[in-house]
Amino acid sequence: MPSPSDSPVTPALPPVLRPAHPPARRLADLADVIDAELRGDAGSTTVSGITLATADLRPGEAFVAIRGVNRHGAELARDAVAKGAVAIVTDAEGAEIAADCGVPLVVVDHPRARLGALSAWVYGTGPSDALPLLLATTGTNGKTSTSHLLAGILEQLDVVTGLSSTAERHIAGEVIVSRLTTPEASEFHALLALMRERDVEAVAVEVSAQALSRHRVDGLVFDVAAFTNLTHDHLDDYADMREYLEAKLPLFQPDRSRRAVVALDSPAGAEVVRAAGVPVTTIGTPAIATDPDAAAAADWTVTIHDETQAGTRFTLKGLGGSLTTVVPVIGPHMAANAGLAIVMLHEAGYAWDRIVQALDRDGGVRAYLPGRTERVSGDRGPAVYVDFGHSPDAFEKTLAAVRRVTPGRVLMLFGADGDRDTTKRADMGRTAALGSDILIVTDHHPRFEDPDSIRAALIEGARAARPDAEIHEHSPPESAIVAAVAMAGEGDAILWAGPGHQDYRDIRGVRTPYSARELARRALRDAGWPVPDPRWPVPYSD
Repeated sequence: MPSPSDSPVTPALPPVLRPAHPPARRLADLADVIDAELRGDAGSTTVSGITLATADLRPGEAFVAIRGVNRHGAELARDAVAKGAVAIVTDAEGAEIAADCGVPLVVVDHPRARLGALSAWVYGTGPSDALPLLLATTGTNGKTSTSHLLAGILEQLDVVTGLSSTAERHIAGEVIVSRLTTPEASEFHALLALMRERDVEAVAVEVSAQALSRHRVDGLVFDVAAFTNLTHDHLDDYADMREYLEAKLPLFQPDRSRRAVVALDSPAGAEVVRAAGVPVTTIGTPAIATDPDAAAAADWTVTIHDETQAGTRFTLKGLGGSLTTVVPVIGPHMAANAGLAIVMLHEAGYAWDRIVQALDRDGGVRAYLPGRTERVSGDRGPAVYVDFGHSPDAFEKTLAAVRRVTPGRVLMLFGADGDRDTTKRADMGRTAALGSDILIVTDHHPRFEDPDSIRAALIEGARAARPDAEIHEHSPPESAIVAAVAMAGEGDAILWAGPGHQDYRDIRGVRTPYSARELARRALRDAGWPVPDPRWPVPYSD
């Protein structure tokens, strides 16, 4: 299992991963795979890969040209051919644009919707092909944590493991920073082909609603799919919460998964169970559930025992047996994620006794969750946690968890994304103000939006909820964390929510190098507090 790193950040996009020895597929066969029209002479041409981006294209691959917001991808056909593309896959409009590009055209309606099938064909990664065990997690909060917990426990079981999450991609021990929560279908299938080459046995995959809506997991059937919860988020992509939920439901149908594990901690869990077309096992954590009785009636239950700054002890009990263990992160919601991961592995066929023995041997779950309530401070001074949470529900749960293990005051430092769901900003401010003693509002990813207006909306929400709250405004975040550390003392805690593991800020379309973890450590060092080197979380102790 990789440990955290504070290596210099870079604004460059991580590479697209491909198998070292891709299969050669006859271009003449491609059109039949998706019932498309082939224009031009395919001859003996073979296809070794497929991509949506000319920047990632390699010689011998097919370029998929789709209509974008501002232009059609077919306008880049000549560039693609110059880089070695052997075919262009596009729609009728794109075929007219790329008619004289010099390579055969594969013309099909809605090429993005066919990308999964095409990619599965190119890389041999379809449902009928030999693949690693595939474990998918969706929901608003907890997807990344559950995926990393799955990967950690799998490695404790001595399973060669793969991971695809918002934070990282893992391939049999190699770690690469992620581009998207769920990669495009062409990238995903290439990644799976590479994992297969490296003898990966099981893969934990984070699946967003957008991934399902935008066909990023097409061409795959997951062995076990899980649902964490549904809370206010992503209403910039979906009209309302009903549409947001319905975007996730296809994952629980037979063409997407074989079995499901569904958490009943939010009301949406029951709706997922009713809509699922595959066998479902339920799990609940009454301590955090909207309806504790419904959670307690689940097939499996998670009972919280105690929390320290090093982790949370819990018991998981259900159909297969019972175990008591520790997850190395604070918060009942993290214990719920760990319980979900364990049940997923049990449903996937891993023997219960094998799981129990591995956790007992290691003193609990051994997993590194990058930027998920990650403590970056030492054993003296204020405890500083860096977290990726960026929704009101995530704020509420994480603040409550920090509060329970903090003898002094809780300071909250956060900002909000620009050009994203603006409807949640007031609730973010409200939740932050109600859960903290001191609030510091700063910037996150302003993108093309005015950062002053973003901060103003957050402060307005905070003031409306708690007029007497102590609220400070600092921009940029480099100065905000310095101010927060200056306000905090021994026994206090600072929760810096939003940036988590990310190594950049998006400012007017430019990825500016940035590490909240390193900025927090620097602020602590400059204030005279000891700062540990990045390492595994300290062992749990009562």
